[in-house]
Amino acid sequence: MSTETVENPMREISIGKVVVNISVGASGDPLDRSMTLLEQITGQKPCPRQAKQTIRQWGIRRNEPMACMVTLRGEEADTFLRRALQGVRNRINPRSFDRNGNFAFGLREHIDIPGTRYDPALGITGMDIMVSVERPGYRVSKRKRVRSKIGSNHRVTTEESKKFLQEAYGVTLGYEE
Repeated sequence: MSTETVENPMREISIGKVVVNISVGASGDPLDRSMTLLEQITGQKPCPRQAKQTIRQWGIRRNEPMACMVTLRGEEADTFLRRALQGVRNRINPRSFDRNGNFAFGLREHIDIPGTRYDPALGITGMDIMVSVERPGYRVSKRKRVRSKIGSNHRVTTEESKKFLQEAYGVTLGYEE
């Protein structure tokens, strides 16, 4: 046995998935434009999302399509997250993290992402980006057969997630000025 400390590969933190959501609030042409925009930015076909309940004051009907979203995993999630973080100048509010290490942030304009161009036919749209952080072995809680829980010592904490983001993506934690 050597005197070197060997890092446990099961303790490594990685990005599980990145969910990009554009909520339009209305169906029809605005939703079609946002779906086209989301497909151009992420390279995947977005999925429309429906309203859960009717709100008469806002003119929203139940099951009316009003948002679209894309889930990115693996290398696509990593490259998109790097571009999206550049859009917010690699700065995230420390209150954007939950107790499981996941975090979310928003972009007011999609043209803040490097490499995207303004198209007058599509307009300017904001989006929400949610990131799930996990360790190897999280599949046991999601699989269909012999499902089990993840122990509390294996879960990612908020502090571990913040440290991972600072080291892997060069993110600074603080309020935007």
